[in-house]
Amino acid sequence: MYAILDIESTGGQYNEEGIMEIAIYRFDGHEIVDRFMSLVNPEREIQPFVSKLTGINNKMLRTAPKFHELAKRIVEITEGAVIVAHNAQFDYRILRTEFRRLGYDYQRKTLCTVDLSKKLLPDAESHSLGKLVRSLGIPMSDRHRANGDALATVKLFKLLLAKDSDKTIIQEVMRDAEHGELSENQLQIVSNLPSKTGVYYMHDKDGHIIFLGKTKDIQKRVNQHFTNVGQLARRLQKETKKVSFELTGSELIAILKEYQEVKRTRPRHNHVTKKKLYSHVINFSSNGTAEIELEIVKRSYRIPKSIGFNGISSAKSFIKKMSLEHELEALKEISLNGEDIQNENQKWEVIFEKYSLFSKNIALFDKGREVGESSFILIKDGHLKGYGYAELNHQMNNIHILESLLTPMRSDENTTFIIESYLRKKHRLKILELTPAL
Repeated sequence: MYAILDIESTGGQYNEEGIMEIAIYRFDGHEIVDRFMSLVNPEREIQPFVSKLTGINNKMLRTAPKFHELAKRIVEITEGAVIVAHNAQFDYRILRTEFRRLGYDYQRKTLCTVDLSKKLLPDAESHSLGKLVRSLGIPMSDRHRANGDALATVKLFKLLLAKDSDKTIIQEVMRDAEHGELSENQLQIVSNLPSKTGVYYMHDKDGHIIFLGKTKDIQKRVNQHFTNVGQLARRLQKETKKVSFELTGSELIAILKEYQEVKRTRPRHNHVTKKKLYSHVINFSSNGTAEIELEIVKRSYRIPKSIGFNGISSAKSFIKKMSLEHELEALKEISLNGEDIQNENQKWEVIFEKYSLFSKNIALFDKGREVGESSFILIKDGHLKGYGYAELNHQMNNIHILESLLTPMRSDENTTFIIESYLRKKHRLKILELTPAL
């Protein structure tokens, strides 16, 4: 017997979410034998993005029953059944959290239709519920509402049951009642982590770093490690006894720290790259002629007037984008006179100057770790010098002041690529030209 369900939660901090809508279909493998659906008063505010996604607002829930009024019915309809959901570890965790608040230890075996569909439909373009059911021709209404999503999951599960004719795959991916639920130690670890940008370090019983990563939400990412399936997740779940972290405020600083610290500490579950992070470069050269030529070259080193890209398609896309933005006719195979060539050259020089670190003395300012603080990355003579933090009222355009606040970092061709590629994609960093103090 299966209890196929979907939960819409309020969003918010980990383990502080509440259920605001639930739908459950009791399914015997052939047909629906019972059903239950209800809005739920979560006794907490709904996050604005959740309200926008689902269409459920706080006003709609004021007169809805509270969870403790529905708990008995939920226990009854799921009794003796395996919980089935799309991303079951999320729904099951939220459900257990609500029961735990009532002092009840709710446990059921679980089955995730994401895991099941990856096994039985490995060639599917996407395993998200909406895209997957659409690709299979399964009708769906009320997307991101509990009843609509639960009913679509019933239809999807029925199809997957038929495909798994001997039921061996279902047994393989079915999880015990405790699986996907954090242990007491893991729960304690996650609850003590911030939902902020930085680098996290997972330690074994001897304190050794076994894995590190960067993220914009440390708590959420570590929780994913503890609840995901797969070889890496299982190893981290088994071996991690402690998680430490360093807040960076800046996503770019977190990316650079991850790259450098993986190389330095070589945790056993991180992949340490020995290659360049870029595969191609665009060379800006005149080759003795009046006109600048753009050449995309596959190589593992940089000449002074070049910009690195991870793949030839990325390089071509950049040239095309710059040509359209700056109205560069040279790439459209139009014959140019001397004045036009000079104008084209000036435009490409401006582009190179904007997107390359070559010979620059600049500071890249971003969010700090707390209110009133800015983070910065210092580039001197085109090379990464390090990062630091300063109060907003500091004199920030002076190299010597920033150097006194600096935490050094090693500069290499990969750090240059990381910074240049980040600047191509993100435009919110404040860039200041720096001059030495007199």
